[in-house]
Amino acid sequence: MTKTILGLSGSLRRASFNTGLLRAAAEMVPDGTKIEIGSIRDVPLYDGDLEKASGLPPAVETLQAQLNAADGVLLVTPEYNNGIPGVFKNAIDWMSRGPGLQMWAGKPVAVIGASPGGFGTMMSQAHWLPVLRTLKANFWAEGRLMVSRAGDLFDGDGNLTDTGSRERLAAFIDGFTKVI
Repeated sequence: MTKTILGLSGSLRRASFNTGLLRAAAEMVPDGTKIEIGSIRDVPLYDGDLEKASGLPPAVETLQAQLNAADGVLLVTPEYNNGIPGVFKNAIDWMSRGPGLQMWAGKPVAVIGASPGGFGTMMSQAHWLPVLRTLKANFWAEGRLMVSRAGDLFDGDGNLTDTGSRERLAAFIDGFTKVI
């Protein structure tokens, strides 16, 4: 039986380092595993009035269906001002609405990220911990991957080209897959 990991990038930028990191992860999953890349692009800003009037937006329903079908989740997070990007947190907040909260409970989740800075996404990854705890997700803390100085490791289209980073990513994904 194939294991499915829902992969989400927290960036909307076309040549995003984090979206490129997610694509690279999808290329190197072990046999018997696939990463289904979801999109947060069409998720509106959370608005309780909109939810009350119209229910969950279609983009959120799609993400919830992908979450429900997944055996695990890979969050690939940028770091903005030492924290979680608002657009990414907003998407996860929407995904936890309605039946979504139960879908997160016990789900294995790993967090990785890439940044042009020297510390990678250390702060952003740490900021995800209280969110994942609140969602009752099963945060996988045995591995850690922060890609620093990403501008030197990705091409102009956001593809991860650095061999060492690709090897570390492959080892991380292999480890995460084993706990799912």
